[in-house]
Amino acid sequence: MEPVKDLSINRNTTLEALGQEYLKSGGFVSKKIGTGIQIMKAMFADTTNRFLSFPAAPIATGTRGLVKDLVKKNLFNVLITTCGTLDHDFARLWKDYYHGSFSADDRELHKKGVNRLGNVFVPNESYGDIIEKKLQPILQDMYDSGLTEMSTHEFVWELGKRLENVPKKEESIIYWCWKNKIPMIIPGITDGAFGTQIFLFMQEHKNFRVDVFKDEKYLSDFMFEEKKSGALMIGGGISKHHTIWWNQFKGGLDYAVYITTAPEWDGSLSGARIREGISWGKVRENAKFITIEGDATVILPLLLGPLL
Repeated sequence: MEPVKDLSINRNTTLEALGQEYLKSGGFVSKKIGTGIQIMKAMFADTTNRFLSFPAAPIATGTRGLVKDLVKKNLFNVLITTCGTLDHDFARLWKDYYHGSFSADDRELHKKGVNRLGNVFVPNESYGDIIEKKLQPILQDMYDSGLTEMSTHEFVWELGKRLENVPKKEESIIYWCWKNKIPMIIPGITDGAFGTQIFLFMQEHKNFRVDVFKDEKYLSDFMFEEKKSGALMIGGGISKHHTIWWNQFKGGLDYAVYITTAPEWDGSLSGARIREGISWGKVRENAKFITIEGDATVILPLLLGPLL
């Protein structure tokens, strides 16, 4: 057995050194973060198919910048996420979100036209209003250029292309997905402001379609390249499940790091630890994997800092 060592850090400790200290300390989630760093390093060295899955909520926070950097640096070659990622990433190109409070009076916020996302305040003009104002002309431009049927990742690329003249474009995940031709796949494209705006546009443009099955075809072809695969999965739900679901068809993930706040005892997909995926063939029996419990806005900088 390896003895537990005391942490030794100071104001000059780097994130790389902190990760090594976490490995030595044997201390609960800190040890898991240290292990996660080692698995991520191995994944980057040993795989060509790397998945990043995440829900929308972190994109309403400064964590958006970290996800953007992962895409800008081409560290992952498939993103799987939810419709709200488009909402937040797109809206914040023109409008700010604001610091708020978990304990704010939600009735008063509603009267003022302010939506609360945890302790982030999102005024109506920073969300639905700006998305409708900026997206509808883009949809019309796509349609006028002959684009009437696209997969979600093709739609995101066309969207990113049309951000070229936006001053804050380089802050956008959408923009870098287009720039680096990294597919952002959104299985639940209808579940958010973007989905509603596409639906409204379709009322007057009956032949306009976003076809999720074209994304499935892309994933199918991608999986059968017979290459090793790895995934960093932030949170659960449809984005996590779509990642592990498609990897089962190639025998499972070879590397997996999962960050979650959900409990295991309710049987939910979000709460399921990575080891459960082995029984389904979604993760290989000999895979390197770790489940890290905690808030991704805290864990991701510690996990990825030594790797960026």
